[in-house]
Amino acid sequence: MVTALALSAALAYGVADFLGGAVARRSTALKALLWCVPMGLAIVLLAAFLTGGRPTAPGLASGFVAGLAGGTGLITFYRALARGPMSVVAPVSALASAVLPVIVGVARGERLDTGALAGVLLCLVAIGLVSMEDSAARPAAEPRRGLDARRLLDSGPAMAAVSGACFGIFFILLKTAGDDGGLWPLVAARTGNVAVIAVAFAAMARMRGADPGPRVSGRLLIGLALLSGALDAGANALYFVAAQQGMLSLAAVLTSLYPAITVLLARIAYSERLRAVQRVGMAVAVAGVALVTVG
Repeated sequence: MVTALALSAALAYGVADFLGGAVARRSTALKALLWCVPMGLAIVLLAAFLTGGRPTAPGLASGFVAGLAGGTGLITFYRALARGPMSVVAPVSALASAVLPVIVGVARGERLDTGALAGVLLCLVAIGLVSMEDSAARPAAEPRRGLDARRLLDSGPAMAAVSGACFGIFFILLKTAGDDGGLWPLVAARTGNVAVIAVAFAAMARMRGADPGPRVSGRLLIGLALLSGALDAGANALYFVAAQQGMLSLAAVLTSLYPAITVLLARIAYSERLRAVQRVGMAVAVAGVALVTVG
């Protein structure tokens, strides 16, 4: 049951990320999230009412902090999708988000065999391989090191790694929230998402003036943004139930398989291609996740 729930969450996350990334490329990450996140909040709020359960203070607190981390992860992830190829950004973020819950799960007493631990190490190697960009395709180096550092930190792979760490924290805190309060911790998490997005958007608007980037306009683009938010909320719920029924490390790693869907859709829609070293990294990632899953 845990496997089916986590893999279903991976499927929903993969499609949601592809759609959200497509919207962000035509607008901005924050403008896309202003549509996606409130839609997700409405979905989980309705689900919480329908499924019952009484909210608890610890569960709501853990959920809200998880939402703050998740909201930060969404901003950096959508920015990464807008700045780098989906076939690189999604795997880096997923692998980073998978490793942290495994470490925490083991620290809390979850036991993984040698094969699973080897899989975690392979995932770390894969992050480095998949993140390698073609130096020949980069612009000539600037004489100022500060500018180079900013470009590195604002690159697709770097932002993806940051988003993965935030998502890993999100996974851990949702596990901590428990299931005594039904789906209400998810409502708190989505409220945290909204809070982060609202603050970030206000700050961006203040820095850029009245027009902080292109609007999300047109029925198709708005529809994609709303669908992305609904799918992301559904994925949250599926992961939450999976994490409560099984080990954190297992649920998080299986859920982190979502890049397979994102990469497939990116290949179809954008004809994205990977360099040889990145293809090796993807293969290592698949092997690493498979070892963790079997373990």
